[in-house]
Amino acid sequence: MAKKKPFVLRLDPELLSAVEKWAADEFRSTNGQMEWIVNKALKEANRLKKNSHKED
Repeated sequence: MAKKKPFVLRLDPELLSAVEKWAADEFRSTNGQMEWIVNKALKEANRLKKNSHKED
């Protein structure tokens, strides 16, 4: 398993609530959902190699 670095993120409560619901709908943790969202956005912006992170 890849080493993960802890990171504090402050979010608007409404935004966090929406992410939590989305995560629950997809049977992911909130942290896992945030990681998936960021990973997807980075790939779409060509800021990350396509094979550098597994996709769920």
